[in-house]
Amino acid sequence: MMTIFEALADPTRRQILDLLRERPRAVGELTDLLKISQPGVSKQLRVLREVGLVNVRQDAQRRWYELDSRPLSQVESWLAN
Repeated sequence: MMTIFEALADPTRRQILDLLRERPRAVGELTDLLKISQPGVSKQLRVLREVGLVNVRQDAQRRWYELDSRPLSQVESWLAN
């Protein structure tokens, strides 16, 4: 399993997190904004979910992805030392 630090090392995943800081988004919207294929965005979202930075909720036929900033406290603690 990837660590939060490894997940944050990828620029595309950081772009996704920046977009999710604004508000929850569906995969299609992220695909349009990032100019990346749907499978590519889904792959990055899976990594972010696995490290706990992104939550997903189902709303009828859509899945909404939203930032969960709690795991970032690990990064903050590391930076403080």
